[in-house]
Order: sequence, then structure tokens, then C-alpha cells
Amino acid sequence: MTKFPSLKQLHYLVTLYETRHFGEAAKQCFVSQSTLSSGIQNLEDLIGSQLIERDNKTLVFSAIGEDVVSRSREILAKSQDLMELTQVSERPMQGKLRVGCIPTIAPFLLCDLVQAVNKQYPELDLLLREDTTANLLTALKSGEMDVLILALPVDIGNMASRAVGRDAFKMVMSKFQASQVHSPLSYSDLPDESVFLLEREHCLTDHAVSACNLTSTAKINPFSATSLHTLVQMVANGLGTTFIPQMAIKHGLIENLNLAILEPPGQEAYREIGLVWRPTSSRKPTFDALAELVESLL
Repeated sequence: MTKFPSLKQLHYLVTLYETRHFGEAAKQCFVSQSTLSSGIQNLEDLIGSQLIERDNKTLVFSAIGEDVVSRSREILAKSQDLMELTQVSERPMQGKLRVGCIPTIAPFLLCDLVQAVNKQYPELDLLLREDTTANLLTALKSGEMDVLILALPVDIGNMASRAVGRDAFKMVMSKFQASQVHSPLSYSDLPDESVFLLEREHCLTDHAVSACNLTSTAKINPFSATSLHTLVQMVANGLGTTFIPQMAIKHGLIENLNLAILEPPGQEAYREIGLVWRPTSSRKPTFDALAELVESLL
């Protein structure tokens, strides 16, 4: 008869991977260090391969160990979805809901969303996390997050999604600079290296460049900002121009600054806002209700 790893063994392994310390992992799993170490050793014997290289000071996960950790996270997430099945079907808008959101959306949506949830679904407790798209997708796949609010399109693998609205892009620049360019705006009117963008880890950069048809890399400044607030301050000081989502403008990002708002060249430029979740999750009724709330706010 084929023997399978237990969920407890997989949990031990994932926790050890995250902490890189047997004592801390045992503490988080509420077991003794010897119990955790024995469980992982039994898992290695069952799989038939060394997952961890150990010495007195450090531990290193083997290539197979890294793969087993990744697969274990997905199995644990699916097991969690299974355990929530009955509870969620009876009370879809109660309990804790872990929501992830990217930094170019979170400051301009989450406060309104929390207020709307508190008003309409007071028994639903939102646990919020702001992070990059890549980090949030990893957390979603491992079961650390229940649902994400992302800008689309983006590679979400086999995750499920629902679009909830569009967020237009605008160009902002100092009013003096705006007075020096023709209307409608053409990128050829802009000096080289005058378009400032976020770091590449922020998907807004790719979305803005694509949606706004900016094909000339010579126009892009090599400096990369870490936040929209940094971009706005640079532009307000007359250093160039940038793309800002309409929701950020609506929530006062450029208020009281000497900036002009222009339409980007070409057709209407926008990003799509969507919810993303694991297809195995039993909480789709919850996500649908949340999507309707976000859609109304957008």
C-alpha cells in the first residue's frame, strides 16, 4: 500500500523553510524541536530524497527540497479550502478574509472598501496586506492570502479572476512644461529621458507604457521611483512627466501641486482592476460580493 505524507509533515517543512531555524519552526508549530525534526526526517525517508542539508550552524534546502516546499504550500492551501467548504457555504460574509492589494491601488481604494464592508457586512473581518503583484500571487498560491486586488492584465497562472472596473491613465507635468507642448500631446514633443516611471516590480509601469503607447525608450528616464508619491514630487519640481492612475488623482495625490493633467497620446488609456483567487477556494460567494463592492467604489 502506497504511503503518503501527512499534512502535519508538510506544515513542518514549510514552516522550517520560512524560519530557517528548527527551534523557531517548532515554536510556531506548537511542538518540540525533536518532534519537528523527526517529522521532517520521516518525510525525507518517505520521499526517498534529502530535502535539507544540515550542519551545526546552518541549513540549506536542496533543489528537490525547494520543489517539495512549493508543492507542499499548494497542498496545504487546497486543504484549507476544503476545510472551509461547509463554514463558508453557510456564512459567506462572516469571519476573517485575507485581502492582498498592490501599492498603486491600496492607498486609493482600501479605506473606502473597509468602510463599505463594515457598513454592509459587519461580521466580515478584512485582514489587509499591501505588496507587489509577484509577492501577493506567491502568498495566494501558498494559502497565506484568500483574494487579491490587482491591476490586469497580468500572468496569474491557473488562478481565477473577475474584472471589476477600469482605471484611466492620465499624464501629469508642471503647468509651465504643459504650456510648452502642443495639444493634443505627442511624445515627440517631449525631451529625451523626461518620462519618469516606477520600478519594474510595480506592474503599473508595464500597464502604463503599454496602454499609453509609449514606444520610444529614449523618452524614459533611467531613474525608477519606488512610489507614486515620489513620481509626483519629481514632476512637481519640473523634472519631467509621468503617468498617474485616475483613482490616485481622484483621491488627492496631486492636490495643491502646480501640475497639469493631460490625456496621453492615442486612444483611451486605462488599466483593468480585478479580483484574483484560487480556483479551489470555496469562498467564491464571498469574492463575488466583495467584487460588487469594489465595482461600486470604482
